[in-house]
Amino acid sequence: MARRFTIVGLGEVLWDMLPAGKQLGGAPTNFAYISTILGNRGVVASRVGDDELGRKAAKRLKRLGVNTSYLQQDAEHPTGTVGVQLDPSGQPRFTIHENVAWDFLNWTQSWTKLANDAHAVCFGTLAQRSPQSHGTIEKFLRATRGIRVFDVNLRQHFYSAEILQTAISLATIIKMNHDELPVIVKLLRFTRRKSETSAKRLLDFGPKLVCITRGSRGSLLLTKTAIHEHPGFSVRVRDTIGAGDAFTAGLVHEYLRGSSLEKMNDIANRIASWVASRAGGTPIVKGGELRRTLGRVDGSPTVASQTKFVAAKHPLPHLRN
Repeated sequence: MARRFTIVGLGEVLWDMLPAGKQLGGAPTNFAYISTILGNRGVVASRVGDDELGRKAAKRLKRLGVNTSYLQQDAEHPTGTVGVQLDPSGQPRFTIHENVAWDFLNWTQSWTKLANDAHAVCFGTLAQRSPQSHGTIEKFLRATRGIRVFDVNLRQHFYSAEILQTAISLATIIKMNHDELPVIVKLLRFTRRKSETSAKRLLDFGPKLVCITRGSRGSLLLTKTAIHEHPGFSVRVRDTIGAGDAFTAGLVHEYLRGSSLEKMNDIANRIASWVASRAGGTPIVKGGELRRTLGRVDGSPTVASQTKFVAAKHPLPHLRN
């Protein structure tokens, strides 16, 4: 029987208010859901308001199979919402409302236990915009023995050099998109160089793996000993909301199982392509759809993926078995 890992999405639960209606979202939420459908114990550690949207979020997460035991309820602040507009290519533009429930994450005894039990936790910059949630997230990261996955997700003005430096130094894996890398390079005052060289610099902060997603051009994975490029898959895009979060979930799913860079990159691109072909970041799986997706995607790489070894090949390190 395949091992089932406890994988935590730590940060924001919110509703994306799309032109066609609201969709449950937030990068950690999308990540936890995809981790769940891949066969893991997906957990959301977040906070919602004591309101209708908060109750609907909890109900929806339970229906999706995500563990909500660590979803806090806030009597003073509303459930988070985000205004979303899609451009003609399906790319979202966000307006993220402030002073919402997930800006006030509390460090509790139950979260201490969750941090201890987690095999992996994924976090980003957005939920760290408030001092309280920033402090709680950092406590969780320092308490856990699992791998710490920093999915950067730069949004509006809700990030800083200080938050990035701390997050990168605590991370086992860093994932960003190709538009975020130049911003990180500027904030951390790196010498401007090509993306591969800049990504390698991030490994000097302590992470074991850096990932750069390139939209329709696939992705790049780097460790200190190897580099792997995947060209991505060609699919008909419905919208790109949650595709990056799905990529991260696929990557972590394979990382925990000791997979090669090639397999991690392949599975991550497959699951991201499937989500991009559906509406929203938490699409329902129908029948054997997911199995078919992980076996093949409608479309294929335009060129073969490649692994380049910088030195002798070593297995990727894991923090717990």
